[in-house]
Amino acid sequence: MGGMTASPGRRVLLAAPRGYCAGVDRAVIAVEKALEQYGAPVYVRHEIVHNKYVVQTLEKKGAVFVERTEEVPPGNIVMFSAHGVAPVVHEEARRGRLATIDATCPLVTKVHKEAIRYADDDYDILLIGHEGHEEVIGTSGEAPDHIQLVDGPEDVAGVEVRDTSKVVWLSQTTLSVDETMETVDALKEKFPQLVSPPSDDICYATQNRQLAVKQMGAEAELVVVVGSRNSSNSKRLVEVAKLAGARAAHLVDFADEIDEAWLEGVTTVGVTSGASVPEVLVEQVLEWLAERGFEDVEIVKAAEESITFSLPKELRRDLREEAATLVAERGGAGPAGA
Repeated sequence: MGGMTASPGRRVLLAAPRGYCAGVDRAVIAVEKALEQYGAPVYVRHEIVHNKYVVQTLEKKGAVFVERTEEVPPGNIVMFSAHGVAPVVHEEARRGRLATIDATCPLVTKVHKEAIRYADDDYDILLIGHEGHEEVIGTSGEAPDHIQLVDGPEDVAGVEVRDTSKVVWLSQTTLSVDETMETVDALKEKFPQLVSPPSDDICYATQNRQLAVKQMGAEAELVVVVGSRNSSNSKRLVEVAKLAGARAAHLVDFADEIDEAWLEGVTTVGVTSGASVPEVLVEQVLEWLAERGFEDVEIVKAAEESITFSLPKELRRDLREEAATLVAERGGAGPAGA
């Protein structure tokens, strides 16, 4: 640990990978492209990604965020967020005479498809995830009669199934890898014939960001995670940092939320960001730390990421035209093509 010098070397460990994953990048660009192509307003059902800054930035450009599909006036365009939606939401959009763009992350769509497939085979599906999270609501909605939520190892005792030889587990994509496996182990103990999904549901970005934080947390006394309070994957990074040995770990949306007192007695600060966080917010945190003597930045590299997803196919169509037609066909209110 620190030597005998009066001012020990202060340093920052910067996690790589951090920040935007492919699904978030795709969703944010989809909103920007839709506004460019079709003009404002473009309605977005639920926050496109769980980040305060991103949502505020898109609002300035003309995106309108709503919690319920019914809030969107007929003949408009509505976009579904990266977290995915239940089939009933597509139905609401049809009833509301709305043109839709689906910005669901392809890795979430994969879990939806698994849910449908296992439900069709009449399995009981144990979905590991956080109650009330949009992704969990969306996945559960694919097969509500077959899916029950398991929110951590302590939930396992209460789980009951119809046939112990036909049980499968699936999970939210943004969970803590270690805690999820703990839940799976407890489920396997209770249901020895439990089937695992063909590939792990926790996404590559979640795993990689946690891996980098594990390496960092072992060396840093303080870890600063840039991310929003409602971002599941960001909150998990705070937990992983503490488990990895960091004395303290905090979630901040912006640099000005960092408390100077956190730096007391600290020589090494770890910095990372959740999968919905633009890099500019991390740069501001690094500047804030540099001004306080933490100028030396080392990268902690846990993985290479090169994955990208193509944009939602609906962006290749004239959705304003489609929306106007929907209203005209069903004799609804609203202007026929502004």
